[in-house]
Order: sequence, then C-alpha cells, then structure tokens
Amino acid sequence: MEERTQGPCCREATSGSVAQLRLDELLEGLQRQVTQVRAARDRVHTLLDAVLAIGSDLELGVVLHRIVESAVALVDAEYGALGVLGEEGTITQFLTVGMDEATVARIGHYPRGEGILGLLVREPEPLRLADLSQHPASTGFPPGHPPMTSFLGAPVRVRDRVFGNLYLTNKKGGAPFDADDEAVLQTLAAAAGVAIDNARLYDDARRRQRWLAAGNELTRSLLSGEEPPAVLERFTGTVREMAGADLVTLAVPVGDRGELVIEAAAGTCAAEVRGLALPATTLAAKVFASGETVLSEAVSADPRAEGGSASMVELGPAFLVPLGTRAHVRGVLQVANVPGGPLFPDAVVDMVIGFGNQAALALEVAERRRDSEQMLVLTDRDRIARDLHDLVIQRLFAGALTLQSTLGRVADRPQVSERVQRVVDDLDDTIKIIRSTIYGLREHDRDRLGAGLRSRLVTATDRAGQALGFAPALRMTGLLDTTVPGEHADHLLAVLGEALSNAARHAHATAVDVSVSVTASELRLRVADNGRGMDPAVRRRSGLANLRRRAEELGGEFRLTANAPRGTVVEWVVPLPRTQ
Repeated sequence: MEERTQGPCCREATSGSVAQLRLDELLEGLQRQVTQVRAARDRVHTLLDAVLAIGSDLELGVVLHRIVESAVALVDAEYGALGVLGEEGTITQFLTVGMDEATVARIGHYPRGEGILGLLVREPEPLRLADLSQHPASTGFPPGHPPMTSFLGAPVRVRDRVFGNLYLTNKKGGAPFDADDEAVLQTLAAAAGVAIDNARLYDDARRRQRWLAAGNELTRSLLSGEEPPAVLERFTGTVREMAGADLVTLAVPVGDRGELVIEAAAGTCAAEVRGLALPATTLAAKVFASGETVLSEAVSADPRAEGGSASMVELGPAFLVPLGTRAHVRGVLQVANVPGGPLFPDAVVDMVIGFGNQAALALEVAERRRDSEQMLVLTDRDRIARDLHDLVIQRLFAGALTLQSTLGRVADRPQVSERVQRVVDDLDDTIKIIRSTIYGLREHDRDRLGAGLRSRLVTATDRAGQALGFAPALRMTGLLDTTVPGEHADHLLAVLGEALSNAARHAHATAVDVSVSVTASELRLRVADNGRGMDPAVRRRSGLANLRRRAEELGGEFRLTANAPRGTVVEWVVPLPRTQ
C-alpha cells in the first residue's frame, strides 16, 4: 500500500477547527455564567424589593400577607402559607396565597399542626422535600385540598422566638426546590422577623394609646356625675372593641354572700346575660373571691365554670379579670370569643388587666365622691330636722300655750273663744305634721344606708332555692336601688316570694327563671317555671288574688299564662310615680 501523509494545509485546517470548537465552548460557558450572574442579580434585586415591601407597612395583618406573597414570588411556588403559632406551639392563624376562597371554604378548618406542618413546628429548621407525600411524617390531605408535591418550609423567628413557619409547595415547572431557593427563603424569613417585630411594637403602642384614651374618658365620665350604669356599658363596649372579643361582661357584687350580678354587657347575646345573677359557684364568683386572673380555652366546657353566662351562651376562649386589688375586688370582667374563635394573646390580657385596674380606681374615686355628696345631703337634712325641732316646733308650741292661756279671759265671748281654740288646734296639727316630716327625713336616711333592692332580691331567690331544691336564675335590669320607691319594692318582694312559693309547692318545677326590670315609667316582674302548669280543677287561688290586688293597688296589672312547652309564667307590671 502507498502511505499517504497530510500536507501542511490539512494540519493547519484541523488545528483551526479544534481551536474554534474550544472557543465556542468557552463562550457558551461564559454565557451560562453571565446568565447565572444575571439571574442571581435579578433574584437579589427581587429579594431586596421583597424586604422593602414587607417592611414598608406597620399594619401586622398587611405585613403577614406580604411576607407570604413575597415568598411565593421569590421561589416561584404555586402555593404559599404562613402559620402563626400560639403560646402552646399550636397554629392559631393560617394565611394562604394561591388558593381562592372557594377552595379554602371547601377545605374547612385551617391546619392544627399535624403531619409535615407539625414536624416543622416541633423542629423549627428549614425543610426541603421533593415529594412531601413520601415523608414518614406525612398524614395526607383533607378532602377538597389541591394536590401538592414539592415542599419548602422555614421558621420565622422574632427575637430568637419562633413566631411561625413559612410553607411553600409546588415549584412551577415541576422541578423540586433547590438549595438557592432554601437560602433565599431563609433570608426572607429573617427579614420577615424584623418586620413582624416592628409591626407588633407599633400595634402595641397604638393599642396602649387607645387604652389610655379610653381610661381617661372613663374617669372623666364617672367624675362628671354621669350615672355609673351608662358608663359601665360604654366601658364593656370599649373593651370588646379593643380586645377584638365577641362578648364582654362586667359583674359587680350584690349582697354580702359572694353573689354577683352582670351589670353591663356588650357583644354577642349581651341582652340574654345582662342582669343575670351569678351564684358563688360560678367562675366569675371564684375570681371575685380569689382576686386572680383566670384563662380558659373553652369556658363553656370548663369544669370550673358552674353556671353563669357561659351556661346561657356557648363561649370558647375567654379570660376573667378582677377589677381592683386582691384585697378589694370591685367586680369581674369577662372577655370571651365564640367557640372556634382565636385565643387572646398575652398582650391583650395584660392591657385589659391594666385598663381594669384603672377602671376600678375611677369607680373608687367616683364612689367616694358620691358618698361625700350623700353625706352632705344627710348632714343638711339632719340640720333641717334639728332646726325644725328646736326652733319652729318650740315657737309654735309656745304660741299655742300663749293662746290657750288667753281662753280664760275671753270665756264670756263664745265666738272669740271658739276662734282662739281653732287656732290652737291648727297649731297642734302643724306641730304633728312637722314632727312627721322630721321622722320621715331620718327614716329615709336609714333606708338609703340600708340594703338595696338588688340585694333583697338576691336574698329572696336564695331563700326560695332551699324550698325548690335548686337556685332560680335571676336577671335584674335597670336602676333598681335608686328608681323603685319603697312601697313598690315591698310589693315586688311579696309578689316574688308568693310566685316562688307556688313554684315550689304546687308546680314541682325543675327550673325557674326570674326577671326583674325597671325603666323610668314602670316596674316589671316575670317568673317562668317548667312545672306542671295550672290545674283547671283548682278554683280557689287566694295567693294569686293577692298578687292581682297588689298590682291593682299600684295601678298595674297581673297576668298568669302558660309557659311553652310546659309550665307557668307570672307577670306583674306596675307604673312608677312620675318624678317632679
């Protein structure tokens, strides 16, 4: 065979082609690196924009939502969520991005911290999974939940304490999340912690400002002479608004046996619990006796709560705060949400405790001022009574004696003697009237210093509970201690005693509901039981005739009707005298 060799031209062409290929490869590699640098630069810019976005607002709700939106955009995820943790490590708030309202409603309750989400709660470290369903801690999805595969999670810390966790799923394009995604999410989580801390500090400062303004308004209203019931109604409404609660009640003591009555209420079913008497076995009465704050995750199901508003209205998370010092508690404030509502954060509880103490101080000062004014009135009445006795009566008595001594001198003039005797008799009658007035002034003072109608009503129902075998439910509404005259109060207590006695002796009831209310124009009593009802065979009802006669004496009316589904309703309504 003839051996052929390449010429110089062929060798030069081959080496040139190799060099060109190597140069193309170097250019492609350089292009890839430039692309990566540009992508990294763009991602850094996006991250910086996200950090600026979440830090540009101080409203906590807005900040939290922007954090989730920024996380979804940074790692190119389909779904994102932020689970806010409570005091005991449970998820108390869950914000989502990527799901419409219909999907959220179809899923139902937000996660409780089980499965992969619970793993991140228990072990607050970044977690990246290609397929979360393959992880041993996975518990599946609830019905209606969209399918999810790739997963990326990271904790959000605020001052070295885990505030919550960021959850990202389903990276777009089907690829799993990579290490760069994890690094970016961790950086965002760190920036989110600072933004959340700032928003919480701003929220606390604004809440404190509102509490202070409300406290000043409360003090001003009480010291200006406004009636305490109206002030306390506004007080409970303010607490409900600022705490974000569903129901707020304020119970004050009545009598000296540890019973309370709900004086003011605001929110859900406030009308049903306002005026409700709380026996010593209720949770509010126990807080009143101990002077300690009590928290409950579900107050209606709490074994410590025996009766009270939690038995009348279904309530969930709640806390009860004593107003005043431990040695002198002036009332109990209950702040509650409906079942399934959020727990109250420590900041809200602390704020309510401080506001309650300020309210107790304002009530104390207002009461001392009213006592001082009352003492001035009593002192003035005592002076008037003393002056009437020492000056007016003595002068009238002396004048009557002088006239009487002249009767012997005019005995021979019958007409003059008769006129003088008539004047003497009129003076005697005037002295009697003045003495009656003095006695009435002093007796009125004793009545004002004695037990009020509210306390007497509580005592009457407690006494009836011994015969019934259970405590009747008592609701009192209005200014019973100051609006109801003494005569009306005596009739009311007599009617209540007769109605409760009938329920115990004849009706064999297992539940009795007593409601007493007063307005500016009328006094109303309603006693409803679930007994066996009225027996048509019984015609002699002397007790009911007495109740009707008592109502007619005061210009009112008495009604006896059937209760649904069984039992009897006694209604006794009388008008109040008009104040001049």
